[in-house]
Amino acid sequence: MTQHVLADDVADAEVLDRRNAEQDRERFVGRVVSCDGAFAVIHADAVDMGPGAASYWSIGRLISIDVGNKRIVGLVFNVDLVEADWAKDANNVLRIKAELVGEVSDDEHGRQHFDRGITNYPHLGALAHKIRKTDLAAVHHPMDDDAVKIGRLSQDGAIAAVVCVEKLLSRHFAVVGTTGVGKSSTVALLLRQVITVKPDLRVLMFDPHNEYSSAFADCSVTIDNTTLDLPFWLFQHEEFAEVVFRGRPRVEEEVGALGDLIAIAKSNFASKRQQPNALVKRVLDANPNSGITADTPIPYRMSDLFALIEEEIGQLEGRYDRVKLRSLKNRLDALVNDPRYRFMFAARTIEDNLFDVVSQVFRFPHDNRPITILQLAGMPTEVVNSVVSVLCRIGFDLALWGDGACEVLMLCEEAHRYVPGNVEHGFAPTRQAISRIAKEGRKFGAYLGVVTQRPGELDATILSQCSTVFAMRLANDRDQEIIRSAIADSSVGTISFLSSIGNREAIAFGEAVMTPMRIKFSDLPYEYVPRAPLFEHSAQRDETRSGTHVDLSLIIERMRAMNRNVVGV
Repeated sequence: MTQHVLADDVADAEVLDRRNAEQDRERFVGRVVSCDGAFAVIHADAVDMGPGAASYWSIGRLISIDVGNKRIVGLVFNVDLVEADWAKDANNVLRIKAELVGEVSDDEHGRQHFDRGITNYPHLGALAHKIRKTDLAAVHHPMDDDAVKIGRLSQDGAIAAVVCVEKLLSRHFAVVGTTGVGKSSTVALLLRQVITVKPDLRVLMFDPHNEYSSAFADCSVTIDNTTLDLPFWLFQHEEFAEVVFRGRPRVEEEVGALGDLIAIAKSNFASKRQQPNALVKRVLDANPNSGITADTPIPYRMSDLFALIEEEIGQLEGRYDRVKLRSLKNRLDALVNDPRYRFMFAARTIEDNLFDVVSQVFRFPHDNRPITILQLAGMPTEVVNSVVSVLCRIGFDLALWGDGACEVLMLCEEAHRYVPGNVEHGFAPTRQAISRIAKEGRKFGAYLGVVTQRPGELDATILSQCSTVFAMRLANDRDQEIIRSAIADSSVGTISFLSSIGNREAIAFGEAVMTPMRIKFSDLPYEYVPRAPLFEHSAQRDETRSGTHVDLSLIIERMRAMNRNVVGV
C-alpha cells in the first residue's frame, strides 16, 4: 500500500514537471563559481530570474547542479549579495551557498535514483537550477517495503515525506524541539505508523504528563501508580536503596547493611521454597556460596528482612552499628506503610510473579493493544527513576532472551530527566539501563525512542546513538550545537535554520530518511491528538473553568494522599 502511495506521488510529480518552452529559463539559477568537496558557491543574476524564481534558493531548499548525465543535489543554507548593497535598476549578483548532499541519475528505463555519495563534483561554470519534481521525489522516497508517509515536504507539498520503519527503530530515534512546537503530536503520528507496519512490536511509553492515553485509546492500555504491580523484590540493590532514601543523602553503612540482609532474605526464601518442611537454622547463617545476591531477581519477604535487622541489632558483636540499623528499620517501616508505594508492597503474599509483571507491562498477549502507557504524573517523584530503571532493564532482558521473537520499544518522554548530560545528576542505574538499550539493543530487538525539549541537558552519548532525529524548532544555540555534534552527517546546512521553522515542522535526518529534509507533519484527527486529562472533553473543560461541579474535598484528599510528608524518616 505504501509503495502505491509513493508511486502516485512520483506520477503526479512527472505530470507537474513536464518540460515546456519556458522551463529552461524558469528553472535557471546560476553557475558554480567555487566548490570544495562539501559545499558549492553559486552566482546568479537577479535580473535573469523568471517569475517566482526567487524562492528557488530560499534557505532550506534543494537545488540541482548539472554534471554530465547526473544532477548533484545541493541544500541552500546561505544567500547574500556579492556587492554590499542592493542596486536599484541594476544587475544584482547573488551568492548562494549550498551543501552537497548527493546525486541523482537516470537508469535505462528513465527512472531516477538518488545516492548520497558524489562521483563527480561540479566544475566551475556548471549550471545550477531548480530541482525537478521527479528528482525531488527520488531524493526523499526510499524503496523499502516498510516505508511510511508521515507528512509532506515543506519545499513541495505535492511530495510525501517518507521514513523507513525498520531503520527508524533498529537504529533508535529522537524527537527534539522546544515547548509548544508539536512534539507530542509528532510522537503520536510516528507511533501509529510504526505499529501499523509492525503490529507485534511491544511499546512501553513513559508518560510524565499523563497526556497520551487519549491519543491511543483504541490500541493501548494505561497503567498508573494505582494499577501498576511492580513488586519490591524486582528492584536491584541500588534501585531499592534509591527508593528507601527517597532523594535524601544516603548513609553508606545503612546501604551496605541493606544489601547484605536482602541477599540473606532471598537465600532463606529460596531455601524454604525448595524445602518447605525443613528447619532453617539461624537466619543469619545463609549459605554464602548459594550465588544469590541482593540483585538476584527472586522474591523475599519484608517480614523476613525486618526479622534479620532485629536479629542483627540483638547481636552482642554485630557487624553493623545498632543506631544505623534502627534508622534503616524506621526508613523501611515508613516506606512499606506509605500509601504512595502500594504498587511495590500491596501484595499480601509473596510469590514469584515475574511472569504476571512482564505480561501486564509488555502486553502478552497484546490483544490488538500493543502499547502500554505508564503514567508517571501521579507517582512519587523519588521513585520514578527506579521504576524506569527496572522496566528498561526488564525490557532489554525480554528482547535478549526472546531470541528475536519479542521486539520492544522503550519510548522516553522528557528523556533528559532520566539520562541528564551531567553525570552527577540523575540516577546511575537508570542511565546504565537506557545506555544498554541504546548501545546494544538493536542486536536483540530492544529499541529506544527519545523525546526531549532540552537536548542540551540530555546525555550526548544517548543522543548520538539515535541515528534518526526529528529536530523541530530549537531557539537555543547550545541545543542546536548538541544536535550538530551528535549526528554525524548534520552540518551548517541542515541545522542553521532550526530556530525559525514553524510548528509541526521538522528537519529530519539520519538512517530512516534518504537525505536531510524539511517536512510538515500530517495532521492527526482530534481523537488521536495527545492532551492532558483536563482537556479530553470540552464540556468537562468548560465546567472546570466556570468553577461548577468541582469536588474540592476530593481534590484535597488526593493532595494529601500523594504529597503528604513522611514523619520519622
